[in-house]
Amino acid sequence: MELRQLRYFLAVAEELNFGRAAERLLIAGPSLSQQIKALERDLGVRLFDRDRRSVALTPAGAALLPHTRELLERADDLQRRAARLSGSEPVRLGYVNWVPADLTARTSAVARLHIDAWIAPSHAQAARVADGSLDLAVCWVRTTDLDRHGLQARLLGADRLYAVSTGDDTGDVEARDTAVLLDDDTTSWESWNLFAERLAHDTGARAVRISDGGVTGPAFFDHVRRSRRPIVNCPKGQTTPLPPDLVQRPVIAPKVYWTWSLVWRRTEVRSAVLAAADALTDGVGDLGIHEPDAWLPDGDPYKR
Repeated sequence: MELRQLRYFLAVAEELNFGRAAERLLIAGPSLSQQIKALERDLGVRLFDRDRRSVALTPAGAALLPHTRELLERADDLQRRAARLSGSEPVRLGYVNWVPADLTARTSAVARLHIDAWIAPSHAQAARVADGSLDLAVCWVRTTDLDRHGLQARLLGADRLYAVSTGDDTGDVEARDTAVLLDDDTTSWESWNLFAERLAHDTGARAVRISDGGVTGPAFFDHVRRSRRPIVNCPKGQTTPLPPDLVQRPVIAPKVYWTWSLVWRRTEVRSAVLAAADALTDGVGDLGIHEPDAWLPDGDPYKR
C-alpha cells in the first residue's frame, strides 16, 4: 500500500466518478482503476461498488475514508516540516497558461518551488530554461526544440482540443470539416501556428490566416460567428466559457491533442531541480494521447 494509492482512493471517493478523478489526478483512467483494485487487494476489502453508470462507496470504503484523509494530511504535514528543516533549494518554474492544480504540493518535500510571474509563449519559456533564466518550464515543445536548446522533456499534461461553432449542433465534427486559425503575430503565436499548420496539413482542416490576435478571446468568438466551419480552439482558451450563441463540439477522425511538457536542461545536476521534475511527472500516464484515433503533430516528443 502506497500513499499515492490512498490519494487515488480519496479522489475517486470525492468525485464518485473514475473519469473525473483521473482527469483531476492527471493519469489515465485504466491506470487509476488498476491502482484502486491493487489497493483493495492490499487492504482485503472492496472500497467501491461500480458499474458502467455509477460509482458508490461500500460500507468499508465509507468507514476508511476519514482515516485516509487524516493519514494523508499527516503525510503532507510531514513533508512540509521536512522541507522547512532541510532548507530546500528554490527551483524556478515558468509556464504558459496551464499547470497542475497541485503543483506546489507535489514538490514541497524536495524543493521550494518559485512560480515565475512572467507568462510567456511556449517557445519563449523553453528558451528561458536553456539560457538559465528558469530551471523548469511547462510548455509545448517539439523534438527539434529540445535538441536545439539542449533540453530534456517529460509529459506533464494534455488537452484534447474541441471545435466551437454557431447553432445548436453539439455533435461530433470531423477534423477535415473544421477550420484552424493562424495569427500573423509569430512572436506570440509561433508554437500554435506550427501546431495548427501541421493539423491542417495532416487532416484537411482549413487554415485561416488572421492578424487581429483572435486565436483566443472575444475576437476568436467573432471569427467563429463569421465562419462557415467550426473552428478548433487553442489551448489558451481551453477553459474559457463560451458565449450563449456558440457551442462546443468534439473533434473526431482524429481526436486532436496538444501536449504539455515539463522541460529542464540536459546538463542539469542540481538535485532539487531533478527531484522536482521527478515529483511533478510521477504517475502521469499517457492521458489518452496514444489511443488509436488520437492525433499528435510530427515532431511531438510523445508521438509513436
